[in-house]
Amino acid sequence: MRGRGGKEKLFSDRNINLQVRLCCPRRNNRTTQEPTFQYDFPWLASFRVPALPPGVVLGEQPLPPGVPSGSGLEAGPKAASPFYPGCSGGGGDCEARGPSWSWLTRTCGRHTQTWPSHSPKPRSSLGQRRCPPQPGAGPGFPPRSPPLRPAQRWVICSSAAVTSSRCRGSAVPWFLPLGGMEFAELIKTPRVDNVVLHRPFYPAVEGTLCLTGHHLILSSRQDNTEELWLLHSNIDAIDKRFVGSLGTVIIKCKDFRIIQLDIPGMEECLNIASSIEALSTLDSITLMYPFFYRPMFEVVEDGWHSFLPEQEFELYSSATSEWRLSYVNKEFAVCPSYPPIVVVPKSIDDEALRKVATFRHGGRFPVLSYYHKKNGMVIMRSGQPLSGTNGRRCKEDEKLINATLRAGKRGYIIDTRSLNVAQQARAKGGGFEQEAHYPQWRRIHKSIERYHILQESLIKLVEACNDQTHNMDRWLSKLEASNWLTHIKEILTTACLAAQCIDREGASILIHGTEGTDSTLQVTSLAQIILEPRSRTIRGFEALIEREWLQAGHPFQQRCAQSAYCNIKQKWEAPVFLLFLDCVWQILRQFPCSFEFNENFLIMLFEHAYASQFGTFLGNNESERCKLKLQQKTMSLWSWVNRPSELSKFTNPLFEANALVIWPSVAPQSLQLWEGIFLRWNRSSRYLDEAYEEMVNIIEYNKELQAKVNILRRQLAELETEGGPQESP
Repeated sequence: MRGRGGKEKLFSDRNINLQVRLCCPRRNNRTTQEPTFQYDFPWLASFRVPALPPGVVLGEQPLPPGVPSGSGLEAGPKAASPFYPGCSGGGGDCEARGPSWSWLTRTCGRHTQTWPSHSPKPRSSLGQRRCPPQPGAGPGFPPRSPPLRPAQRWVICSSAAVTSSRCRGSAVPWFLPLGGMEFAELIKTPRVDNVVLHRPFYPAVEGTLCLTGHHLILSSRQDNTEELWLLHSNIDAIDKRFVGSLGTVIIKCKDFRIIQLDIPGMEECLNIASSIEALSTLDSITLMYPFFYRPMFEVVEDGWHSFLPEQEFELYSSATSEWRLSYVNKEFAVCPSYPPIVVVPKSIDDEALRKVATFRHGGRFPVLSYYHKKNGMVIMRSGQPLSGTNGRRCKEDEKLINATLRAGKRGYIIDTRSLNVAQQARAKGGGFEQEAHYPQWRRIHKSIERYHILQESLIKLVEACNDQTHNMDRWLSKLEASNWLTHIKEILTTACLAAQCIDREGASILIHGTEGTDSTLQVTSLAQIILEPRSRTIRGFEALIEREWLQAGHPFQQRCAQSAYCNIKQKWEAPVFLLFLDCVWQILRQFPCSFEFNENFLIMLFEHAYASQFGTFLGNNESERCKLKLQQKTMSLWSWVNRPSELSKFTNPLFEANALVIWPSVAPQSLQLWEGIFLRWNRSSRYLDEAYEEMVNIIEYNKELQAKVNILRRQLAELETEGGPQESP
């Protein structure tokens, strides 16, 4: 819906797509043109029930006080609500309902008002939508119009007021599904009036709070007020407080934002809080918003097919013939966390790969991660070997990784665990490569923390950033105690070591930790950003995320289930992907002209990894995504990002293609706290935004001047050519 600020809200359901635009120019806060609407499905404007099922009551609704009444509109066994006199389109309001379902009939589009419901239970209430009549339809109902699907409930919030027969206010009502039977029992109170919203950098706003199956929405009747739309999946934790009859719900989000809602009435407050808790912790992935979201933008690129393994392999196939695509994991039978297609040495057949998979943790046998065209060296990744305490070996595994070595060359195995942790893993059946069995490989241990240690570090960091009471020394002490920047340094140091082995030592490397799905992917990805200019472009970075994180089996569903505020700690939750994005930001800050994307691009990826309307980050691996049929049932994030209108927001104006290897500094003074993530809700970015806009203007002006200089130079060269050499007398 487009309000006074020109913004648009898009609503969607599994079977229904609705787009509403308000074209309502104003002068002195008065409407000068009636609002108009556009619908994807005309039958949303008017439809009737072809046959009333048992238990259905077609009710009569009175007009609100102060609204003039007119003649009735016949509809079914009873008369529907009267329509406004003088309204050329006619119209009416009618509600049909059964024990567990309800649907809506046509109403007048020139007036806006929320109508009372006849439903006996508050959570089954049906708010009425003011719909424009179809041209030429006149009063009554069209002959053929499908009803809403069973068990679908709808809610309406209006920020407009009805005065006589004119439409006033800041917006028309909006209309969206509360959800079907899946959410009916979870929403105890779908709507509360007179709720006060407090959020960072905005004045307090009073308005109507609505809960839908996937969103928390607050709309105000105040002019120039931004509506709040918050995905339930973005809610990490909630707190409740009561002062007399006034209740307060504090919502803590996964993007570190904190929102406060003052709700009148203790019962309403408790109902809202319990509903939010239930809706933000849905057990089934298929109930999440990506399965209900339908895009209203034009899809110009299918993001699900933008970065297929075959396409990525073509980039290397022109430079080497030593590698091949293997379909050994086509049915996910060999390794459930690998994609169906992997790149392996051409000299290794699929039967050998099956044997190697039994020797590696989770079946994650060594596969190609990166091919360095400069010298032909490669980065491989895998899970730990299952050598155990008895020193088990696998000759096929030894042959596989030796196939990547050139004659007379040695390779490096970078283990992202400390030697002590790796030795302890042997007692549990894991372990590391024995030098006696891999004589051409040198093993290096670089400790990178995992799991609960990283999660506790994030919790301490966010707590320090939200604490505004301490002085600078105390704050810096808490920042250091979180060890977040220490983890950044460890990861970047290991990535630089891997890049150094490839580019300066001319040696191939194998990287693994325990499972090979967390710290391993951090190192392989960052090493490619250091070595490969393509990974520093927008599409190249998207391909990197797809190849090294999504297809490589990083368990996003587990790692990003909760953030820093949740009181329930699960052992598999960890900000692994956020740490990677933070490392990328550190390199971006040190090399601001070498990246095509800007900081906003990284922030966007962080937000969508934790809560999104797209299905890209759902599931823990390709096998789960295939079972969920995400490509058929959800939209890819890349389909939205790669539209020109969105790319412009994520493009770095300072970008100049740099084909060189970039070497980031990991010195303590070179690493900084990422304010764009951790302080954006605590410190206003107004002046930074103004400075950024000024920088963009200067760059554009400089380009214009440079273009004029080039034109003048060409004109001067043409004049010199036309004049020819002048002979001296």
